[in-house]
Amino acid sequence: AMLRVPRRLPGLFLAARGHHRRGMATKLWGGAFGANEGPDPVMEKFNASIGFDKALCLADIAGSEAYARALGRCGVLSEAEVTAMVAGLGEVKREWVTGTFEIVEASDEDIHTANERRLGELKGKDLAGRLHTGRSRNDQVATDLRLWLRREMYEITRHLRRLIQVARDVAARDESLDAAMPGYTHLQRAQPIRWSHFVLSHAWAWTRDAERLQAAFLRSDKCPLGSGALAGHPFFSSEDRERLAKDLGFEGGPTENSLDSVADRDFCVDFAQFAALLGAHLARWSEDLIIYGSAEFGFVKFGAQYSTGSSLMPQKRNPDALELLRGKSARLQAASAQLLALVSKLPSAYNKDLQEDKEAVFDVAKTLNLALPVAAGVLRTLAIDPEKMRSALVPAMLATDLAEYLVKKGVPFRETHHVAGRAVRLAEDQGKTIADLSLDDLQTLHPKFQADVKAVFDFDASLEARDADGGTSLRAQRAQLHKLDDWLNNAATFGPSPQSASIVYPVDDDDDA
Repeated sequence: AMLRVPRRLPGLFLAARGHHRRGMATKLWGGAFGANEGPDPVMEKFNASIGFDKALCLADIAGSEAYARALGRCGVLSEAEVTAMVAGLGEVKREWVTGTFEIVEASDEDIHTANERRLGELKGKDLAGRLHTGRSRNDQVATDLRLWLRREMYEITRHLRRLIQVARDVAARDESLDAAMPGYTHLQRAQPIRWSHFVLSHAWAWTRDAERLQAAFLRSDKCPLGSGALAGHPFFSSEDRERLAKDLGFEGGPTENSLDSVADRDFCVDFAQFAALLGAHLARWSEDLIIYGSAEFGFVKFGAQYSTGSSLMPQKRNPDALELLRGKSARLQAASAQLLALVSKLPSAYNKDLQEDKEAVFDVAKTLNLALPVAAGVLRTLAIDPEKMRSALVPAMLATDLAEYLVKKGVPFRETHHVAGRAVRLAEDQGKTIADLSLDDLQTLHPKFQADVKAVFDFDASLEARDADGGTSLRAQRAQLHKLDDWLNNAATFGPSPQSASIVYPVDDDDDA
């Protein structure tokens, strides 16, 4: 029967299912050490990574299964040995999935050691010992991490597309298109916009994030396995590496240079940098909504599903989801800085420093896999108050329209800008709005003001006047929605394929992308 892996089980949670037991130490690297030589116990703890790299357990097994078949094709293993080895790795996988795998603290310093040790217990040490032929943990971990991250990129791509789809659907509502509100610069009321325009402004930022993730995925989609420690593989032909890359779902084929392959963590930095900027965009969106949801603005009301209360003040409905999204942007930015600092001073090939790459990558993936569905839920359940939004519009926000009125009369804009500014000052001196200035008042500022100037002081007319693509008119809003529909259709192919993502653990093809 096919082994069923729980759907969308995050690698960190899955790996935590292993148990620990004590045992005799058997290292993969101990050949050059004497019987009484070995690391100090504190060094053992300092050196071990099993506590976190067990998240790679299924990726490591997937890589080993494909590698065993590759060793069979090149004649290192017999057909019977390949069959037994793959079957044994399947048993190891079952133990991880069911939570019965036991980590031996004395010997399992990392996930590669743990899986090989258990394979030896199940199928014999002689057979298990053949699995590492031509393979180093250097190319092994580089492959495992790419496989694991590809599976996470699959989920994150889908979450990000869903968020953008929700934004598109919210913006397309009649209520959103009709709701006029202040647009702000420097957090000061500037010009009228529509709620749909505000929502779409963030949706377009998120499309750029999705495009950055896609670019990062494409650059990462190459297979380093077969690079050995640094100098390449003694038993593989070029065709063997091509076939191995294909078996592991790497559409970009094998990596080009073995020395670079074992050191390359660009894909980790790319992923973290994408996440840092996405986090910044989510934080800015969150900040806007937190402000708009305050009693002083009252433009929006947060859904109960994504709010919390106060332990002291029963009247409070706090936007904790948005505050956490804003706060987690700092976490994502820190991971990006950590990884870039990690790789920036290393000599060529693999160095043990690279053991420190994983926790940052794991944390970024875990954060985004939670944050993006929360962001979509907040937006989907958000209620707006169009009356509050419209009541916040003030005639001074039409000062630019007043200047543009004179432009249409043939007056240079630089001059009309100053005239409109003097109109604002005159209204303030008279204790009224610019819309209340009389024609006589305006004509003292410029003779080309005529009776039709009163039509300027209409918020809806101001919205419709900005009809160029990207503007606030209804036509321009609908054009944006059409373009976003096109983008969403194109983005349906973004990210890893379900087939390649399923190499680590299955995806649900029935779930809406």
